[in-house]
Amino acid sequence: MSDSKGVVQQLMETLPQIGEVTWIGLRPSRHAPVRAVEAVEAVAGTGLAGDRYRTQGGKRQVTLINAEHLVAVGAFLGEGPIDPARVRRNLVVRGLNLHALKGKRFWVGDALFAHTGACDPCSQMEATLGPGGYNAMRHHGGLTAQVIQGGTVRIGDAVRVARAED
Repeated sequence: MSDSKGVVQQLMETLPQIGEVTWIGLRPSRHAPVRAVEAVEAVAGTGLAGDRYRTQGGKRQVTLINAEHLVAVGAFLGEGPIDPARVRRNLVVRGLNLHALKGKRFWVGDALFAHTGACDPCSQMEATLGPGGYNAMRHHGGLTAQVIQGGTVRIGDAVRVARAED
């Protein structure tokens, strides 16, 4: 009989999929409209140039959400896919389950990031998405990350797990 815990751990370490950045947004201040951009500079230790969290450092330097989850949240609200600006995340990624990056380092374009936690929804989602917005976002809010090595992130860039030597 095989060790099921060992098998699950091995499965969690196997992530051959490569995602793609489909949208980039910057939040200049807490309630300011999100500004969509084609590219952004990720600055090591601080976050994305032009984003309000850049100067704060900490574990929530960058937020990422799956494009596929924007479809799910929209369905929960009886809408089509949600406009990424409404959920106020920085990077939208398609084709890679971001939750599989838990505890890992990963590349987004030229920048190296480290997963720091879940990006749970806040009460602002109720105001932004309408009644039920908070609950629609539960378990679909994406993740937070720190910038380990700076670089440019562009729409169309690959998102992939870093190798041990990265």
